[in-house]
Amino acid sequence: MQAAVETVDLSLYVRPAEDGTSRMDLAIDGVDCAACLDDIEGAMKACAGVVSARLNLTTHRLAVVWRQEDIDASSLIAALARAGYRAYPFEQSRVEADEQRRSLWLLKCLAVAGFAAMNIMLLSVAVWSGNVSDITPETRDFFHWLSALIALPAAAYAGQPFFRSAIAGLRAGKLNMDFPISLGICLALSMSVVETMLHGLEAYFDSAVMLLLFLLAGRYLDQTMRRRTRAAAGNLAALKGEIAHRLSDEGAVVAVPVAALMPGNRILVRPGDRVPADGRVLSGTSEVDTSIVTGETMRSKVTAGARVYAGTINFDGALTVEVTAAGEGTLLDDVARLIEKAGAARSRYMRLADRAARVYAPVVHAAAASTLVFWLIAGASVHDSIIIAISVLIITCPCALALAVPAVQVVASGHLFRAGVYLNAPDALERLAEIDTVVFDKTGTLTLPEPHVSNAGTLPPDLLAAGARLAASSRHPLAMAVARTAPDLMPYDDAEEVPGAGVRAMVDGVEMRLGSATFCASDDCTQPSASDVSLIHLRHGSRRARIEIRQSLRPDARQTLDRLRAMGFDLHILSGDRPEAVLPLASILGVSDARGGLDPAGKIAAIEALRAQGRKVLMVGDGLNDAPALAAAHASLSPITAVDLAQAQADAAFLGERLAPVAQSLDVARQARALMRQNLGIAIVYNLFAVPLAVAGLVTPLIAAAAMSGSSIIVTVNALRMRGVPKTAAAQNPSRKSRARLALATKEHSS
Repeated sequence: MQAAVETVDLSLYVRPAEDGTSRMDLAIDGVDCAACLDDIEGAMKACAGVVSARLNLTTHRLAVVWRQEDIDASSLIAALARAGYRAYPFEQSRVEADEQRRSLWLLKCLAVAGFAAMNIMLLSVAVWSGNVSDITPETRDFFHWLSALIALPAAAYAGQPFFRSAIAGLRAGKLNMDFPISLGICLALSMSVVETMLHGLEAYFDSAVMLLLFLLAGRYLDQTMRRRTRAAAGNLAALKGEIAHRLSDEGAVVAVPVAALMPGNRILVRPGDRVPADGRVLSGTSEVDTSIVTGETMRSKVTAGARVYAGTINFDGALTVEVTAAGEGTLLDDVARLIEKAGAARSRYMRLADRAARVYAPVVHAAAASTLVFWLIAGASVHDSIIIAISVLIITCPCALALAVPAVQVVASGHLFRAGVYLNAPDALERLAEIDTVVFDKTGTLTLPEPHVSNAGTLPPDLLAAGARLAASSRHPLAMAVARTAPDLMPYDDAEEVPGAGVRAMVDGVEMRLGSATFCASDDCTQPSASDVSLIHLRHGSRRARIEIRQSLRPDARQTLDRLRAMGFDLHILSGDRPEAVLPLASILGVSDARGGLDPAGKIAAIEALRAQGRKVLMVGDGLNDAPALAAAHASLSPITAVDLAQAQADAAFLGERLAPVAQSLDVARQARALMRQNLGIAIVYNLFAVPLAVAGLVTPLIAAAAMSGSSIIVTVNALRMRGVPKTAAAQNPSRKSRARLALATKEHSS
């Protein structure tokens, strides 16, 4: 650890502030549960000069603020090392690489434990059968030595995640949850070797390796889910871009890193570029895609004086922009801070269960030690007293307790997977089961993400097909909707797009135009009666068409919301879209509380107001502007078409064009909660009966291992009682585009 501190220039990662404090973000290794949160934050706050320390359990990112004159960055890292945690400056690429290596290491440990357990169990079955029949002592000893030959090296390798954690805890002067596990495994293996050397009837290699197998499976699944969330969240930085085109006082264009921009700088934003910083347009006219900020699908026309935001995309014309906020002051960073704040609140929500788990280690150690002392005083031999104490350690192994929730999660996750729902958070099911209020975004959530031509049936098919070929040459959202009516047709070769007006081409010797009413010289300039309709005009010679574009509801939106109402949920709509576009849709769906024109902070405020009423809120949204609300809600869902950041903050993502997975997720979660409670009850009853028997010396280590495995099997079988959910249409027959999106999302998560 010290060598790592010496080879890294920490000053590059320290951000000083005007008030005399400094801030640095650290990546923390060795964080396995929320019980580590108090240790890490406590170690920081114990250092003189530390103002605040906050750990995000999802990203393992520690934000530390300290007074510069009292302590330096290297001392903070050294304090964490003394507490048993490795820390280094947070860099997204390095953290992702470390997480990938750790996941691969855990998978290797799991594979070794599984291979060893299968082979040892084959030998154990032979010994068990032979002990009640005619096995000779020499044969039994041979099988025991074979088991030892497999178990000892396998446990030495596969047990490293627990052994290293236990040793690190001891060095820091604490007993963590991995210490009793490590102690029980080591004692069981040691006594097995002793029993084999003494030609004993029983050895306990199988119980030790099976224990490792169960615990490694749970740890690997938890690691995988956390890693997926951290990897997807890292896409936020990509929205800013890396290079900006800054204008010098002489008017020269200079390419500079986005991090070098300062308020007051003038930058050139060319067509197709992503805006690198928040600013005010000085000159130029264009259309900007602001959907990642506002959720509005229609492009916003910007001229001199308009505000633009980092992450939005400029389409048509070049803009000269004066930077008003750069670096950590942009709207994207405000969104990131909102997410961080909401994520920290969720971490506090999870602390209670982990604090309860803290008492396990001292209680188990005290029970085993007391049992050993009791039997020694009672006159039992040292050998028998140790065997009884080991039985207590094994029988009190938290395997059933540890599997009570994960076993249900695995079964429920399988059902949801077949229904097209993909869980993204380890505790998603528990929180989904507590929901009583569902909040929907509009654009891309209640409606399909892509607009469509609503009056196609009233237009001449040949004219619409020609218009679709012309529209294929444009990137405008309305033109793209027209192009989707004939996706197999090739665009015209000589098509020319006129920025802000439309697109034109010569077709059969006559000019064809697609665009605004003025561009097409249309006499019909009346606005549509419906507020959710946008118009695009088509002219080919004397033939003219008025094409209506609208976003359509998801096919089962009304049925799904009716089902949710029948299940007792209170429904709301919170959207960044125009109120006049939100209210008609809410009327169709029968939702009385529908609000439009909300920014990310406004959505969070609305959710907080519901929370203040004692509500447990599920947020369903898909845009970047929904990401803070997704993180702030008690639970959250996103379509698979959502931006990566929204998926990262959502507890689950669903596939397809239907909303049925929302209701199915809540239904499965309620079933899962009932089964989790039953499993926890089974685990408690098991311990109430098994522990006294082990303390009384009525249970051998072999029986203890069998009882422990039996309790694990019982909770697993109970989890399998969950009834399945019907597959959604998307899950049964996903479209080619849906399959491509799913493949891309899977590739990103696994990379």
